[in-house]
Amino acid sequence: MAAAGGVAGVRHYHPNGDPPRILITGSLGQLGTGLAKLLREKYGTNNVIMSDIVKPTKDIVNSGPYVFADILDFKCLQEIVVTYRIDWLVHFSALLSAIGEQNVPLAIRVNIEGLHNVMELSKQYNLRVFVPSTIGAFGPTSPRNPTPNITIQRPRTIYGVSKVHGELLGEYYHHRFGLDFRCLRFPGVISSDTQPGGGTTDYAVQIFHDAMEGREFECYLRPTTRLPMMYIDDCLRSLWEMLVAPSDKLRQRTYNVTAMSFTPEEVVAAVRQHFPDLHVTYRPDSRQNIADTWPEVFDDSEARRDWGWQHHYDLKAMCTIMFDNLRRQNQQDQQELHLQSAR
Repeated sequence: MAAAGGVAGVRHYHPNGDPPRILITGSLGQLGTGLAKLLREKYGTNNVIMSDIVKPTKDIVNSGPYVFADILDFKCLQEIVVTYRIDWLVHFSALLSAIGEQNVPLAIRVNIEGLHNVMELSKQYNLRVFVPSTIGAFGPTSPRNPTPNITIQRPRTIYGVSKVHGELLGEYYHHRFGLDFRCLRFPGVISSDTQPGGGTTDYAVQIFHDAMEGREFECYLRPTTRLPMMYIDDCLRSLWEMLVAPSDKLRQRTYNVTAMSFTPEEVVAAVRQHFPDLHVTYRPDSRQNIADTWPEVFDDSEARRDWGWQHHYDLKAMCTIMFDNLRRQNQQDQQELHLQSAR
């Protein structure tokens, strides 16, 4: 892929002038829809193929190409890659931390066997492949503040174990077969576009919804539990910047990225700048045990050094944009209801 100028200006077309054709697996999760929108703006709607095993909404269908893709079915994936002439593959399909603990055999199939299919397919068709990793790839014996890029990784969830497996397998495929494998370890990701799904860091999304709707916020982590976090726009931008970074700038294939670290009591204080009457209770549950094994502060200095990563949103800026977005969404929902009732 040819690159022109700094990352902010690159578009990364083929030598023949065509943009890359990109497949996103698990695209109806928290990151997939936003990434598809970003990539379609850069490379054209029809060059970004969303896929999942979930029936899409009308909005998703109208936004651009969407196909059924079961990552456990190698032939299914192969057919998509060949039919759509895929160049880059972004592999989001996975069972997340808390959900994976409830069904370990399924998590092994989806997170490990599915990854094997993606890696082998990428090798066979010479794809550039991006696989996200996580703060959950670390464990209680990892240094927590800060957590460096290369350190002890002994996670205690099947999600974390599968992500360490993915990081190492990707590096192996890169060194053994020359596969263009790229991976970022994301912190907790905060977005107004998707409802909180019960994950370990989702309290930091739930609090915004509860504050907006005047509900009491019940937090399942202790008030002093510090975790690294990132606003969705920074997250998606970091993914794209890593995806298009010249290969010779990447001193390794997996990087930490982050934007901020905060505790529940710190985000409560920030939210109360907007909603002073927010009532909060703390009732730690099993997710506290998971959080206690995760990094408190991510060291992403190597991403900043090697390919110029810089975050845009801190806690204060994130609170402002989250509430702005939620207010706008509420207004749009009310307008929709008004139009429906008028018909």
